[in-house]
Amino acid sequence: MNKTQSFVRDGIVLDIPEDCLSGALVEALQSGRYEHSEAAALLRHLTARDRVLDIGAGAGFLSALAARVVGASMVTAVEANPHMQTALRRNLDQNGASATRLVHGAVVPDGFSHPLVRFHARTAFWAGAIARDDAQDHPRAVDVPAVKLGDLLAETAPSVVVMDVEGAEAELAGQSWPAHVRLIVLEIHMGQYGAAGIQRVFDGFSRSGLTYMPWGSRGETLVFQRVAAQAGKIPKSGATR
Repeated sequence: MNKTQSFVRDGIVLDIPEDCLSGALVEALQSGRYEHSEAAALLRHLTARDRVLDIGAGAGFLSALAARVVGASMVTAVEANPHMQTALRRNLDQNGASATRLVHGAVVPDGFSHPLVRFHARTAFWAGAIARDDAQDHPRAVDVPAVKLGDLLAETAPSVVVMDVEGAEAELAGQSWPAHVRLIVLEIHMGQYGAAGIQRVFDGFSRSGLTYMPWGSRGETLVFQRVAAQAGKIPKSGATR
């Protein structure tokens, strides 16, 4: 078994393989910066009635955090990196989220036609992403199951989606997001796709009736909330500051 390092965030214990860590990632985990903005945004809006889908679950921090609020059986965690699967399952189990479902695969648009997708499992697990053309033959590039977003949303029926997919969100935002998804928390990666990619994210969600929500949004962490049926009405999840 690979050696691991243990970190504690908000009472959640994360055991992470040493070969999936970098210096910057260790510093973020030790300082509390790791997924801090995403956690704050999620907790600001999450209610006990929600069902959560965590796309790009990494070490399981946000999934375990959500499980405290909604119950472990109401959370599905999706992670593509094969080197993190054992650690992710262990972290969920040891933090009271053994009932959380774990899905191994990379989430792709519905038009993706292959059962597998090339994934670049970078040394720091938080930077793993679907491989670009120039990374297809990298030593840490592996084939992982392709999970179509539409199928995943239909199967899990989440009301809240957390998404950190290192650049793929620009394509996924353009899909049709069903009405049962009331809130999306995601990290954008403008360094990978620039202003044009950010516009694609906003425009894509807007077409599905999801609008930018300032409460909880910070820097590259953005919150999108379904527009209320009654114009001008602020949904209950965002009613307090």
